[in-house]
Amino acid sequence: MDAAAQEATSQGAGITVVKGARLIDGLGGNVLRDAVVLLSGKRITRVGSVSEVAIPAGAKVIDAGQCTLMPGLIDGHVHVAAYNVVSFNNYRIAMYEVSPQLQSFYTLFHAQLCFEMGFTTLRDMGRNNAWANFATELCAVRDAINSGIVPGPRLLVSGRIMTTGSHHDMNLPRAAYRHPGYTADGPWGVRTAAREHIRTGVDIIKVCVTGGASADEEGDTRNLTQEELDAAVDEAHGFHKPVAAHCWTALSHRMCVQAGVDTIEHMVFTDDESTRIVRESGTPVSPTLLHRTDRAIEVRQRMGSPLNVLKKMREIQPRCYESFKRMHQAGVKIFMGTDIQYDPEMGSNSAELELYVALGMSSMEAIMSATRSAAQAMGIDADTGTLEPGKFADLIAVDGDPLHDIKILQDRDRIRLVMKEGKPYVDKLAAAPLYVLHPQPGERKMFE
Repeated sequence: MDAAAQEATSQGAGITVVKGARLIDGLGGNVLRDAVVLLSGKRITRVGSVSEVAIPAGAKVIDAGQCTLMPGLIDGHVHVAAYNVVSFNNYRIAMYEVSPQLQSFYTLFHAQLCFEMGFTTLRDMGRNNAWANFATELCAVRDAINSGIVPGPRLLVSGRIMTTGSHHDMNLPRAAYRHPGYTADGPWGVRTAAREHIRTGVDIIKVCVTGGASADEEGDTRNLTQEELDAAVDEAHGFHKPVAAHCWTALSHRMCVQAGVDTIEHMVFTDDESTRIVRESGTPVSPTLLHRTDRAIEVRQRMGSPLNVLKKMREIQPRCYESFKRMHQAGVKIFMGTDIQYDPEMGSNSAELELYVALGMSSMEAIMSATRSAAQAMGIDADTGTLEPGKFADLIAVDGDPLHDIKILQDRDRIRLVMKEGKPYVDKLAAAPLYVLHPQPGERKMFE
């Protein structure tokens, strides 16, 4: 090899090139045909067409053929610390039978199930058990992934402030003993709880402004006073932490806008006035529709959910769909969130996008809700959410065109490449395929 060839080859050292038939960059513009993405280390250096981008000699080339290249997907509302409750008869028994240590293994496993389906970032909205809030263990799983000890998606984890009798507190039976510090009340109690979670290392503070669909509560109840909510937001923001608010009612939406929460979780009981207030505030909202589907209700029934919980879910399903249409048509900022846990199955997150399209979004809007819009809502858009120079190389290759058929994102076999920060974790394009988890189907079911 002559000197010129050696120099050209050396220029390509450390460069990876990913080629695909088309590219969706997450910005909402035109699809790029015959696309090329250049990356060096963890970050993208150039995006363009084959005719525009010269491929350096010596670069590693990943040819995705007729696949679509797109940003790694982001689910902004998950509960990966859920577990196989059927093994323990029902959910409430499981809260006592499942140790925090076992729950940590479920957390990692479920995060990996989502990861191999193209979700390179998950925002976990917390979990409690019979002993305490599960924040310490969630932070440990996040840190193990970040340290490279185990493969997994980028995790942002939350600590949940539970006031007495609130949504998360009522996951436990009414007569069950609560450990000291399990709940917090009043503005100073809420501030203390926020500080304790921040000390633990959480990325987000979550609050429940209303009830939900647990057995011993109603979704339209107020769980926080305005004073308590203001205190939670002020304390979190004082530590540069965002606040995510579980909200089911129009009143709670108004309270959240007044307090300055960063994201609103769920779309259930809305009206035109609350929708207008949320839109004008610019506060992003996560719909979490997948958790309300017929399939989710079926899964809950199989796991032994109380009949009144199933009844509540059936009743709110049409309200959620109506609220989504209202907010989308009004121009509210929407980012993808599923509320996925044990219902429906982990890894089925992309079915949320199919619902968005069925309810009026374009396929491009739906994809953006799980890429750029989600990254913006979570405050990580400087690093991920789009395929642009300078961003992390969080990239997936999908066999087919999701703009033509959004459902292909739910097909595990069609997710051909999953790359996080420039490193492939799933690569079915290679001669020796790479997987996060064992590739054989039927071995990772939620149910026995």
